[in-house]
Amino acid sequence: MAIQAPNLTRVVDPDGTVNEHTDPELSESEVTDLYRLQVLARTFDEKAVKLHRQGRIGTYAPLQGQEAAQVGATYALSDSDYCFPTYRDHAMYLTRGLDLEEVLVYLLGEGNYVDREDPEGLRTFPPTIPIATQLPHAVGTGMAADYKGDDSATLVSFGDGATSEGDFHEGMNFAGVFDAPTVFFCQNNQWAISVPRERQTASATIAQKAQAYGFEGIRVDGNDVLAVYSAVKDALDAAKDGEGPRLIEAVTYRQGAHTTTDDPSKYRDDEEVAEWRKKDPLERTREYLEDTHDWSDDDEDELREWAEQRVAEAVVNAEERTGLDVDDIFEHVYAQTPDHLRRQRQQVVDDPEVER
Repeated sequence: MAIQAPNLTRVVDPDGTVNEHTDPELSESEVTDLYRLQVLARTFDEKAVKLHRQGRIGTYAPLQGQEAAQVGATYALSDSDYCFPTYRDHAMYLTRGLDLEEVLVYLLGEGNYVDREDPEGLRTFPPTIPIATQLPHAVGTGMAADYKGDDSATLVSFGDGATSEGDFHEGMNFAGVFDAPTVFFCQNNQWAISVPRERQTASATIAQKAQAYGFEGIRVDGNDVLAVYSAVKDALDAAKDGEGPRLIEAVTYRQGAHTTTDDPSKYRDDEEVAEWRKKDPLERTREYLEDTHDWSDDDEDELREWAEQRVAEAVVNAEERTGLDVDDIFEHVYAQTPDHLRRQRQQVVDDPEVER
């Protein structure tokens, strides 16, 4: 017997129409903040792609098209909640309050977003590159918080491709059995590199997979920042109230390449991309602001100018960092440096002269 697929929840339709029954009724300043973060993320994303083309940063995973999903989900977190992002979730770090320069420093090869934070106050974890490995970690963190009696839950982000990994099923199963206060947040961007969503699973939706593990699955319009915020906020509140985990499938689209080393034209056509661009998350939020809070062209110009300036300043400041020292290769590996590493350090020349 076929399992009935969850409906797609949205607050703002692609044409800008508002569904009053699902509207979380955020204040004007809160909705403006959601839009500001999306515009900053898009501006940064466009700049990061250019920086890679110029050889100034390493391989980069673009997020264009997924701003609403990342910003809306992270905006729903309280200060005490835990967040496990992936390698594409740069907007999650910005929304969580990490400085843009720290994101750039990571892309420049120094640090991992969080290594300069107080370990006792760590709530947002480094990005995970291996697919789905963060899910069991997030479940364990949520269970630990529950055992300690903390008023917190865990949000773990992943893509549709991660649902084909064993870690996804192990994490979901464990969370369901032990009622872990964990919100599984799948950004279904339709493509796992070159593999389309229909080749990932035979189930009608990703959200309905939660039923196999004994908890609720929710399917939300991932280009609707208000719908994403509302769904994640409800799920986090329920988790902290002892109602166990939830799986949220945010249906969105990766408008750019998988990474800057990928050529998406080899596996998808321009018509598909064009159709999804009509559902652009930034345009959706702007229409909501225009219709509901009298957002003007002057407001838009001022915001775009601010974002461009902020990104430009962050690039300059990040590139002016002193750079890595030779000792950094050997630090933070062991609590006490073993003899073989000390010998290796002695063999490394501090200022090598390179013959060209």
